[in-house]
Amino acid sequence: MNLPRLSTHVLDTTTGKPAANIKVSLTRAGQPIAETVTNRDGRAVLLESDSLHTGVYELIFSISDYFQTLSAPPFLGDVVIRFGIADGTTNYHVPLLVAPYGYTTYRGS
Repeated sequence: MNLPRLSTHVLDTTTGKPAANIKVSLTRAGQPIAETVTNRDGRAVLLESDSLHTGVYELIFSISDYFQTLSAPPFLGDVVIRFGIADGTTNYHVPLLVAPYGYTTYRGS
């Protein structure tokens, strides 16, 4: 049986490759819940449980550290994505597409 989970995937749109070693933090109502680093495929699982709590969450991606390792000029610091979980029995996947000067996100599957 697969447990409901919250995951992310970071892709660097300037290189067309996964963004590895990005620190990702998760908070709910301002309280820290989890912290991890993206793997070499740019993926990370933040939560996996019998039931995810409904509410508003924030994923915080430390983007400036990543681009500094690539000698890109710092523009973005932390990218914060605020989103809601309405159904705690299903998976939530929140991808981040990022470049040195901008980003986008969506609800993935």
